[in-house]
Amino acid sequence: MENYNLDKQLVISNRFNYLTYALMGIGVITIIVGLFVNPVKTWANYLMNNYYFLSLAIGATFFVALQYITQSGWSSAFVRIPQALSNVIPVIAVLMIPILVFGLPQLYHWAHAGAADHDPIIAHKSPYLNLPFFIIRYVVFFAAWIFLTQYLKKLSLKEDRIGGMANFYKSELFSKIYIFTLAITFSLATFDWIMSVDVHWFSTIFAVRNFAMSFYHGTVVITLVIIILNKLGYLPFLNKSHLKDFAKYIFILSIIWTYMWFAQYILIWYANIPEETVYYLPRTKGEFTPLFYLELFLNFAIPFALLLSNYLVSHKNTLLAICIVIIFGHWVDLYLQIIVGTYGKLEIGMIEIGTFLGFAGMFAFIVARALKSAPLVAKNHPYLEESLSHH
Repeated sequence: MENYNLDKQLVISNRFNYLTYALMGIGVITIIVGLFVNPVKTWANYLMNNYYFLSLAIGATFFVALQYITQSGWSSAFVRIPQALSNVIPVIAVLMIPILVFGLPQLYHWAHAGAADHDPIIAHKSPYLNLPFFIIRYVVFFAAWIFLTQYLKKLSLKEDRIGGMANFYKSELFSKIYIFTLAITFSLATFDWIMSVDVHWFSTIFAVRNFAMSFYHGTVVITLVIIILNKLGYLPFLNKSHLKDFAKYIFILSIIWTYMWFAQYILIWYANIPEETVYYLPRTKGEFTPLFYLELFLNFAIPFALLLSNYLVSHKNTLLAICIVIIFGHWVDLYLQIIVGTYGKLEIGMIEIGTFLGFAGMFAFIVARALKSAPLVAKNHPYLEESLSHH
């Protein structure tokens, strides 16, 4: 095994700081102006970006928990990256509060005063879809995610200081607790924040589909950050075998995501029940039709075709480009899930672009700060040598 500087920490340039500040400033200005110009559209985009970046963080933390549970050696040198992404979760928890206080009636028909009095479907769902219980679930979800992800990160950092296997075994145990907790809480959160936008519609596959989406795109972001860090001179041990393994994960998850996407669609299409097809009609027969097929093209067709080639995925620039395409596909996916049921018009303009840039700046700022706060490599991970010499 070569001698690598495992204590090297990330140095953040002033240019990067100024860029993230500028992006966040654009986001804040866009949201403020948008609330005056077009509040429904602005709240819909605000919700979409909150969920977008939350799902990336959740998917990344699920990835690292899975590595601990399976005792994977090849990825152990990169655990700091998904751990850094977990720092986004507390910030999203705070950013969701304006939706709870001001945005619910703009986004959810069931949140309108007296909605249950005139709508039997909303009345039937009102024991679950009501404001007090909605807020309680929000608190429980984020409390569970923040506690478990930060505790897992704390165990990893403690392992760095004292070595031994005790903290690794604890990490494995709490990773199991985390993925079990996540399966329940993230499913319910998806019902609450996304599916209830279309309150008269429901799908038993929806939560599984979005969970697969989160894992898929979270893994893509991990790969993206690792490649960027390597290009900046960090993680010098990253090799073609690592790239191929990350590509295999992305390839497999693209198929799983597509399976869930197709399973939900084909069952509803075949049954042809009005209560179910009402969800897909505006997404497949109206102005959103191009985005409906673009979603499948970006999230499945392109990665499936390109990731089949070992030659392509073993090159950083190619895999980086594929990751960027899939990240855009994630945005299209959530745009169709949220905007159609809230704003209802295909208008991609300054509100969409400015809000996304603001959240992207926030995301980059938080992840960079988290990466800077600790060595980029978990130097006392028991499988680190296997990862550094992976082939």
